[in-house]
Amino acid sequence: MLTEQRQELILKELNKKGIVKVNQLVEITNSSESTIRRDLSYLEQQNKLKRVHGGAALLEGRFNEESFKDKLIHNKREKVSIAKYAVSLIEEGDSIYLDAGTTTYEMAKLIDKKDIFVVTNGVDNVDLLLERGIDVYILGGKIKPKTKAVVGSDAFKNLEKFRFDKVFIGINSIHLEYGLTTPDTEEAIMKKRAIDNSTESFVLADHSKFDKISFVKVTDISDVIIITDKEQRNYTKHTEIEVTEQ
Repeated sequence: MLTEQRQELILKELNKKGIVKVNQLVEITNSSESTIRRDLSYLEQQNKLKRVHGGAALLEGRFNEESFKDKLIHNKREKVSIAKYAVSLIEEGDSIYLDAGTTTYEMAKLIDKKDIFVVTNGVDNVDLLLERGIDVYILGGKIKPKTKAVVGSDAFKNLEKFRFDKVFIGINSIHLEYGLTTPDTEEAIMKKRAIDNSTESFVLADHSKFDKISFVKVTDISDVIIITDKEQRNYTKHTEIEVTEQ
């Protein structure tokens, strides 16, 4: 089998499964383990995949991250359902961190508590919260054009001083072994700090985010409670999963 054909077969298998092991690729391509490892190294250099222990994973990296506007239309019904559930967890007197993201944006439309304080790095969250008479603090820093998230060293320093009752985080990918991951290093740092500074941490993720891996790890799934729209039996042994009613 030609090198190009073998590498095309590897990527095809990855697109089907998300993660593949070296021994599986050896069998599928009828090649040696050393040949497959060379292929994986080359494809990783081309930003086609991410090498992981014992194999490779489909890389949903920074280079193909969708814009905030594009993300808004995906799984809209599921995001609203998750947002409604998340909002029901907020109590009067809470201090809240609301991450940048399309599901947290849906939350900002629905929050009905007044005696709360919200810190956010989501530019589009601000007007929605102010319109509802909610005290809001937006972190200062660099604004990412694609995701409308405030990031960078200034934003991180702002975030460090706060302590929260609850944080609500958006995420790109969730995996049993590799945890919560996101395409951008700066956003990953912000999410991790918010989680560390909170009594309770909730990750909002529709079913399409599971069994995937992005570029940068945020934290282990055991560090958070995941709110999603469909049952995820493989994950319930490792963390708390809250499933919304459709």
